[in-house]
Amino acid sequence: MENKYYEAMKKRRSIYALSKESTISDEQIRKIVEYSLDYTPSAFNSQSSRVVILLGEEHDKLWNITEKSLRQIVPEDQFGPTKDKLDSFGNAYGTLLFFEDYEIIEDLQSSFETYKDNFPIWSHQSSGMLQYNIWTSLAVEGLGASLQHYNELIEQEVKKEWSIPSKWKIIGQMPFGKPIEGAGDKEILGADKKLKVFGSK
Repeated sequence: MENKYYEAMKKRRSIYALSKESTISDEQIRKIVEYSLDYTPSAFNSQSSRVVILLGEEHDKLWNITEKSLRQIVPEDQFGPTKDKLDSFGNAYGTLLFFEDYEIIEDLQSSFETYKDNFPIWSHQSSGMLQYNIWTSLAVEGLGASLQHYNELIEQEVKKEWSIPSKWKIIGQMPFGKPIEGAGDKEILGADKKLKVFGSK
């Protein structure tokens, strides 16, 4: 089964060993994000997903903020492994911050009372698709990435630093850059354990 899209799916892996280099221009990174924002589906065409691109010193600021926040909750004598992990993210070329605009979600909840409880769920599903689309597109261009979730720890400081609207809720952080090492082998659970087919001829 050969298909360019399938091959792109295989390339998208969690890669942590990244350098402060990029295989493509900053403008191309922006275009990937813009295109993904335009064409990722969302419930009621709400288009509630938001992305902030951090490059250069702005990227470094994010991981300094994250380290400062974690030092407040992780004992100093246990901070070594945490510091190593944060340094690997800081050593990347840039970071994408994913948000959902809750002003839109709350408006939909008011307009469609029947689906009120579902709109936050649907928005997160759309955000997940957006993250996947961008991640896969970066992989096709030779960039590695991973998805992190330091959300509540850094949200207020991030909003303050980059003047993010109060109704934007942070969903995840995606450090990316030119891979130094590959992702390694991936164990794949057999289809018999995760797929059922009924009515097939």
